Amino acid sequence: MITEDLKKKSKFIQPPSQVTKSEGVILDKIRKKTQEFNLNNVTRTKAYLDYYIRYPDIHWAFLGHMVSRNGGWNMTDLKGEFLTRLISRKDRQDFFQFLERGNWLIFQDVYPQFLLYEESLRQRRPLFHLFVHLNISTFMETIWNEFWKNKNTYILTIAMIINEQSYLEKRVVQNPKFKKNVLNKFEFLLQDWLSFNHILFPYGSGKIAGKTLHQFELLHERIVLGKKLYRILFKDIHQMAVEWAKSHHHTGSRKDYWPHIFNTVNEGTPGYPYQLHLKSCQLRPGAKRMYSPTLENAWKNISHKEAEIGDWFTDWRVVDYLIDDEEIIDGEIQDEYCKTLERLELAALAKKAITF
Repeated sequence: MITEDLKKKSKFIQPPSQVTKSEGVILDKIRKKTQEFNLNNVTRTKAYLDYYIRYPDIHWAFLGHMVSRNGGWNMTDLKGEFLTRLISRKDRQDFFQFLERGNWLIFQDVYPQFLLYEESLRQRRPLFHLFVHLNISTFMETIWNEFWKNKNTYILTIAMIINEQSYLEKRVVQNPKFKKNVLNKFEFLLQDWLSFNHILFPYGSGKIAGKTLHQFELLHERIVLGKKLYRILFKDIHQMAVEWAKSHHHTGSRKDYWPHIFNTVNEGTPGYPYQLHLKSCQLRPGAKRMYSPTLENAWKNISHKEAEIGDWFTDWRVVDYLIDDEEIIDGEIQDEYCKTLERLELAALAKKAITF
């Protein structure tokens, strides 16, 4: 059913239907509520979790919440212990704009889907034909209509992973400004130095699981990673991760998950040379915790220009990603993440700014 519908849509573009007065009211409310929660990474991340708590069958809401936490940590890293020593102010500003734009774009695409599903439940009839008026891909109209009938959480979640990464492709990853100022410039850093390519899922008491993204610039790699992250989060650590998320308010600081290593207050002494903090992912005797500010203290809210118009969906064969390959995924990431922190420490100790 999904494949046949998408095959038709890839050949013929249906013009949007006229909106009734009551539908117009619904759309206005959705736009207003989405804008209200799309202020910054903290408000978006909270909105995802709140929605998941209300509708636990929408798995992407929790996956999106946990990945969005990582986005916030990446943003505050730019004002934290290491990167202020290693990257220029201008480059850190460019990197923040790149991260913030992607975070903002995904929310303004996905949250209206959630609200329209909520309204459909309220009215007891699917309203997904209104997606086109919110600039949501026709691909997702097909998927949500199928979910309405069959409640297949796996297909909906993977489809949303496909949709969000495809949505970002031209708007962020292939955006000439970001390619020049961020992706081309930071390719080495992204792959080999920074923690930007680690997606961490805290759970339990100080534990983390997750995966590392290689080749961020490839859409296929990002979709495959999304599938793996979903399996780790919902098959392996789900209940523990949900309990952790509920009991740890997202601030953007890495103190949220490792308060024994990170602090929102800069404990360093001005004028003193940099000292190593870590050994085997534990603080050295007498070492201060590493500075990881809250998002509120690191970055001001910024105004975004409207999202670029256009539907990414042109090839029905993206349905191949919906197949569950049932691959066994190893979510062990702590050792790898600790090595990244140690590399950053050594670079900071050397006081050798990374230049381009």
